[in-house]
Amino acid sequence: MFSVRRRGVARLAAATVVSGLVAAGAIAVAGPAVADESSTNGGGVDATLGQLVDVGKIDIKVKHDGKEEIEAYNGGLFNLNVKGGGALKAYCIDLFTGTEAGTTYKEVGWDESTLHDNKNAGKIRWILQHSYPEVNDLDALAKKADAKSLTKDTAAAATQAAIWHYSDNVEATPQDDDAEKLTKYLLAEAEKAPQLSEPTASLEVSPTSLAGKSGSRLGPAKVTTNAAKGATKVSLVPGAPEGVKVVDKDGKAVTSVDDGDEIYLDVPAGAGDGSAKVKLQASTKASIGRAFASTTKERKQTLILAGSSESTVSAQIEATWAKQGPVPAVDFKENCAEGGVDVTVSNKGDEDWVFELGGVKHTIAAGKSKTVTVPVAEDAAYKYTITGPNGFEKVVEGVLDCKTSTPGPKPSETPAPSQSPATGGTTAGGTTGSTTGGGDLAETGSSNATPMIAGIAVALVAIGGGAMFFLRKKKAAGQ
Repeated sequence: MFSVRRRGVARLAAATVVSGLVAAGAIAVAGPAVADESSTNGGGVDATLGQLVDVGKIDIKVKHDGKEEIEAYNGGLFNLNVKGGGALKAYCIDLFTGTEAGTTYKEVGWDESTLHDNKNAGKIRWILQHSYPEVNDLDALAKKADAKSLTKDTAAAATQAAIWHYSDNVEATPQDDDAEKLTKYLLAEAEKAPQLSEPTASLEVSPTSLAGKSGSRLGPAKVTTNAAKGATKVSLVPGAPEGVKVVDKDGKAVTSVDDGDEIYLDVPAGAGDGSAKVKLQASTKASIGRAFASTTKERKQTLILAGSSESTVSAQIEATWAKQGPVPAVDFKENCAEGGVDVTVSNKGDEDWVFELGGVKHTIAAGKSKTVTVPVAEDAAYKYTITGPNGFEKVVEGVLDCKTSTPGPKPSETPAPSQSPATGGTTAGGTTGSTTGGGDLAETGSSNATPMIAGIAVALVAIGGGAMFFLRKKKAAGQ
């Protein structure tokens, strides 16, 4: 038999206060300032996490010391605000990792996310396409699931529970009876449905770094986008040297591109050593099922897109050229299959280029290129600065986020102050937890600690606390 664990009163009180704020949609945290340039290496959507808007309780079976227990989580749908305009809705696909309002996120491919080795990623996409909010006729959805009725909260909780089944390999059961019926329906239908492929990027360009000699055509860079024909605009970023222009393979100047197009940078003969940036921008709806990874130095939970308004998406290409000597270009992409970062370096000049990466010196002969995979530990932040002639500098930076977390250790009945969610838990996503991985909102029902809970609530409001959602944070190495 499985039972919900009981915790200390202090932990229960703090978690209950925060849970109430989340459920009421009362938390609004301003996101950090975002630079003008896209934070995404290859382009796409940049967004800031907002509120958990539709939410319900979900029971999760977990193991502690070999014993199976049930812990209750808040699960549901998030809002994200798109940089440049637009709004997204997303679900969590990393149950036991925390996040918080104001966290910045970027659109990434499945191979750069926790879905890279998930054989059921296509089934998650099927669920997203056949449930709330993509299907917003809740009466029709209830009828399919043989449920009496569904609200936005119960539909979102049911959908999140079904997604967690495939993303985190857990048994997830909504506490609401009708929500449970919808979860069972979605899982049964997803099992019968064919695996869906990864959706197209909203906007992506590769490579993002070009190099060559003055008087030559630098490129090509290939564009991938789901934007409408002619909707992706291309322009030089102000400050480009005179005479430099963006062209197609025939040398014709271009101001817009479509999916599959290739573009070049034409540098006139006689141009001095220099550099330029090319901006690509479009307005489109990001594809349901695209993964979103945080851009913070500390790992946050991965999200998956469930809905999108018309949103602004962008990408950028950096180009350098010189009359003689080495002319470097650097691109990078996280390689979850290999547990590291692929750094692709090329030398379009006429002399060898020697550079250092991760403490190791490399030599790239003139006209050659190679890809170096730098090992990075899971959840670790990485930053490498690669330099070259004529002031060339490329920063390779991010956090490797390739695996879903596992439940942390069972917390003590009377947690130390440093373990309390009120003093360090970080959450959003629709689940609850603490810095040690303990699930706290399993006990947010009736309690004889109500007077203390009310007192803590007043205190938190008074000091402006409660600005974070609380989710289980993955146990860090050595914690």
